[in-house]
Amino acid sequence: MAESAMQKQYRQEFIAGFEKGQSLARRSVTTETVIKGNEAVFLVADTGGAEAVTRGLNGDIPTRPDNLNQFTATLREWHDVPERTNFNIFASQGDGRRIMQSGTRKVINRKIDADIHAELGNATLNWGAAQTAGILNVTKAKTMLANNFADDEMPFALITPAYHGYLMQLDQFTSVDYVNMKPFEGVSKSQAFSWYGVNWIVDAGLPGAGTASASCYMYSRSAIGHAMNVGDTSVVIGYDDKNDKSWARCSGFFGSKLLQNSGVIAMPHDDSALS
Repeated sequence: MAESAMQKQYRQEFIAGFEKGQSLARRSVTTETVIKGNEAVFLVADTGGAEAVTRGLNGDIPTRPDNLNQFTATLREWHDVPERTNFNIFASQGDGRRIMQSGTRKVINRKIDADIHAELGNATLNWGAAQTAGILNVTKAKTMLANNFADDEMPFALITPAYHGYLMQLDQFTSVDYVNMKPFEGVSKSQAFSWYGVNWIVDAGLPGAGTASASCYMYSRSAIGHAMNVGDTSVVIGYDDKNDKSWARCSGFFGSKLLQNSGVIAMPHDDSALS
């Protein structure tokens, strides 16, 4: 006979697993809400590099057309539907319905960012081969944007945690001689912060993060268009009486498009040493 009968207690409040759960890139691009239809057309208008002219010999001032270019973002439907039997929910630890509802939104948010990342990846300008972040190559990327007149507004940069780790080793990023912020204090600064005239967003979900060829970008908001259905994502939960199953569904109709190649600088980064 056993001397004691040990008891187990299962915590009913679930602990969320480590995974990306929000869209980080959407705030950094030009967005359009689509009321009805599967395409959103973005108009990019400029002068085409026109130069001022003088009056002609006939006394007339030469005219010119505007340089107008339309770019179409095609919306596609994206869904995620977790499903569990009622017995599974009844017999399992934690709030099964809440787990499904929370998780399905995370799946769609990750897809929104992946859609934007794909369009950033279509840009052709870059700072060269994959390397580690330093003041020289960060300056190069920012200068390339400025040379393309793509820095009229404060640009954004999507970077990996390793890229951020290399910035933390720069005096120009951490020393009070250069900046007022204290990057070694606080948590929120590690995910989104402003430095060197750029809005930086740290995203471990970037393609290749943690490898020797991670995809990082510096770009103007006007370089990428993102269209989504009115109301953004919809999350619904339901119950199948016939099969005694509960489910949750998150859906979104969205699409992205590279609008101005000159406004995106790819910064291939070598994350391997810090990953």
